[in-house]
Amino acid sequence: MKVYEKQQEDGKLRRKEREPARRRSLEESRRVTQTIRTMKSMTSRKSLWVLLLIVIFWVSFTVFRNPSKIWAPFKLPVSFSGWNLVMKSSCPAVLPNPPVSPTETELRVREVLEKLDQQIPPRPFTHLNTTTSATHSTVTILNPRDTYCTGDRLEVLLEARDYSGRRKEYGGDFLRARISSPALKAGASGKVTDFNNGTYLVSFTLFWEGQVALSILLIHPSEGVSALWRARKQGYDRIVFTGLFVSGTSQVRTDCALVLNSSAELCQYLDAQDQEAFYCEKPPNVPCAALTHMHSKNKEVSYLRQQERRLFERSNIGVEIMGKPNVISVSKCNKEAVPAKERCKLGMVPAIPSGHVWKNTWNPASCSLAPIKMKDCLRGKFIHLMGDSTIRQWMEYFKSKINTLRSVDLHETGKLQHQLAVDLDEKINIQWQKHGYPLIGSLVYSVKEIENIARIIDRTGGEKNTVIVISLGQHFRPFPIDVFIRRALNVHKALQRLLLRSPDTMVVLKTENTREMTSDVERLSDFHGYTQYLALQDIFQGLNVGVIDAWDMTIAYGTNDVHPPQYVVGSQINIFLNYIC
Repeated sequence: MKVYEKQQEDGKLRRKEREPARRRSLEESRRVTQTIRTMKSMTSRKSLWVLLLIVIFWVSFTVFRNPSKIWAPFKLPVSFSGWNLVMKSSCPAVLPNPPVSPTETELRVREVLEKLDQQIPPRPFTHLNTTTSATHSTVTILNPRDTYCTGDRLEVLLEARDYSGRRKEYGGDFLRARISSPALKAGASGKVTDFNNGTYLVSFTLFWEGQVALSILLIHPSEGVSALWRARKQGYDRIVFTGLFVSGTSQVRTDCALVLNSSAELCQYLDAQDQEAFYCEKPPNVPCAALTHMHSKNKEVSYLRQQERRLFERSNIGVEIMGKPNVISVSKCNKEAVPAKERCKLGMVPAIPSGHVWKNTWNPASCSLAPIKMKDCLRGKFIHLMGDSTIRQWMEYFKSKINTLRSVDLHETGKLQHQLAVDLDEKINIQWQKHGYPLIGSLVYSVKEIENIARIIDRTGGEKNTVIVISLGQHFRPFPIDVFIRRALNVHKALQRLLLRSPDTMVVLKTENTREMTSDVERLSDFHGYTQYLALQDIFQGLNVGVIDAWDMTIAYGTNDVHPPQYVVGSQINIFLNYIC
């Protein structure tokens, strides 16, 4: 027993002596295992880094070797100048304002267009003899008198009839009503109410005394109106644009358009904020930013049907309906004194008619104009004139009337060049800048500084001595009207932003005017201008701006010229001076 117990004690003693060594062995084993795992992890990471470096090197080599093939499948647009240059940086462009929701804009475009569609319903056309005839239509002066008094309203009932003398059963004729006294250089437009059953009420306000002639012109019968409206919606290619690209000593010309149906690689000149674009075919080995100049010409294309074209022969446009006798006598009469009208100011809504001409001078119907010295009014002011050549006429008028204005050479060429005139002593600064595409011109013009009016407005700080004048219209007539509506909406939004950050800034909107009746009707008819005039009224209602109703003024003056005479321009500017001074 003693021997056994002795052996047990000796065994316990040996195990106790071996325990530290066993623990050290286990710890050493764990350290070795951890080291192996760490080495494996490091090896794996090194492999991944090596693989990643190989991939990066391959991608970089491929891109720099042939970048166009890499990006071509994505069809990324390229642009320049004030237009967003999408490929110029890997970082997204920071816009001064967040992009407008396309859905919001498109819904508003559709709303304005639907209102116009309701006023221009489709009309059947089978033969010229079934359309409205100015000769066979009848007019009746309601409640006729031997003598009328100034301020009276004269009403005429018009019954439209076709060439067979049958009364029309629907409306939609495009009419222009006017009273005038040529010897007095006086005139005013009339208001036309369409009852949509072939009858119209034409109302005239008798503003002056004397012998007054009545006129009702049939510009287009309803069938022609319907044809023009349908044709306008069908194409963007009535005008062909040619862009000039300059790269070193080489010059290349390619086709450009608002909508370009081409299989070639395209340059897209994009206004990123408002999502309006213009396109040119990209010349081989020439960057899109090399576009420097543009011009346009009419394309031999028509969306009118063959039989409809007879409606737009010159003999069928602007035909007098009134016939003879069409002169009435107006006296002053012994009426009570007319109360004084308030001074014309921003935010006033023009009446219908908006005024009348007397001795070639414009007299508004709902407000009064005070005599203003132009130079005194413009002292210290910065006038921005933006738009087409009808607002460029203002620049020419200012320079002709203020002999201390000096033109600044901006080193541009052509009639559409950016213009600046200053009077340093009086601190008068007036500039004119053309609007963005579409800009029609048979003469070559520079596009290096071209941009949409909305972007110019967004860059304008604005204050009480800053005045913005905008005129849009004539260049949009040959294209579907949604182009014009969208541009007007974007300008409206930019003005809202301006007036929010600078309520003291003064804004004046000049509508487009009438033009020659002999112009290419499908592209440039005054009917197209009138629909744009209606759209502009819808879009800008409620905005605190001054409106110069050039449409109504040119009807009253009886000028059918895309560039009205200087005395008409002077009357427009007189209203403008009353708005801002």
